[in-house]
Amino acid sequence: MRVVAGERKGMPLKAIAGNTTRPTTDKVKESIFNIIGPFFDGGIALDLFAGSGGLGIESLSRGAEHAVFIEKDAKAFQVLQENIKKCRYEDYSELFRIDAKRAVKALLKRDITFKLVFLDPPYHHQEYYDLVQVLVDNNKIQHDGIILCEHAKEVELPQSFGDFVLKRQETYGGTIISVYLHSVDVQTPTE
Repeated sequence: MRVVAGERKGMPLKAIAGNTTRPTTDKVKESIFNIIGPFFDGGIALDLFAGSGGLGIESLSRGAEHAVFIEKDAKAFQVLQENIKKCRYEDYSELFRIDAKRAVKALLKRDITFKLVFLDPPYHHQEYYDLVQVLVDNNKIQHDGIILCEHAKEVELPQSFGDFVLKRQETYGGTIISVYLHSVDVQTPTE
């Protein structure tokens, strides 16, 4: 694993040993950022099931000004800390070793909105995708924000989370990437 593009391009990232997490491969990560926009002009990213931090670190490398990383697994959290330090993003990152549901409750109390939301929970826990709806309902995602969900083929996500509608889906093996944009920003085909 490595940082694919931006100011830390080529920086190797440590992966988590074992099979408790599924790191997003470099190929999928590159495709994700080609879909959502290769570079950013600021904004805050939320990496809700961060694992080793690949998606949040990639967003920082590509121009996000700050990232919040949520990871409850102790081993994954240690690797996440090492990767943030290695990339010299300590001043641009907040790391929380906490369950995602509790993290979202805490984030609701803060004066913060996100430009990018990455959600890659354990594949057999579909209820975690409901956290996106909680963030949307509480205006924690910017109007021009992007929601990106990584999920198994068997997981059926809704066509929208509030005003954020499914814009695009791409399949990579057994993984699907679903991208949601605010309905005002989605171009509808003309007849």
